[in-house]
Amino acid sequence: MTAEERAPPEGFVLAEKRGPFTRHNGPIFVRPGEVAQQGFYALDRHCNGLGIVHGGMLASFIDGLLGHACGLAVRAPAVTVHLSLDYLSMAREGDWIEGEARVVRHARDIVFVEGRAFVGPKDVIRASGVFKVMERRPRRGA
Repeated sequence: MTAEERAPPEGFVLAEKRGPFTRHNGPIFVRPGEVAQQGFYALDRHCNGLGIVHGGMLASFIDGLLGHACGLAVRAPAVTVHLSLDYLSMAREGDWIEGEARVVRHARDIVFVEGRAFVGPKDVIRASGVFKVMERRPRRGA
């Protein structure tokens, strides 16, 4: 079994409804339910030259996680208009990086969300974001 084929922790399933960018950078797993919880195993391609998970991967992961929390709350697609990140610790290849996020305020078509990603008891990154709720439109070429 390769690192990409590792089974996620109990309760997590492969996130199937993701865009091409996230599918390319995955696999990302989700715990279905009303709380936004996602995770991924850090693979070699997620790491920088120092052997730690690249900040860009962590930023992309937590942006998607915050967007997932927004979607659960408003039941509509939303796009990031502001993202604030605090890198708190390192993660390494092989680590299970798990995240959770929640909506803290919803004002008409703007949603404020915060979340964190962690390895075991250690927070790796925390974030807050502002999302704009969009109208549903079919994707071009779909």
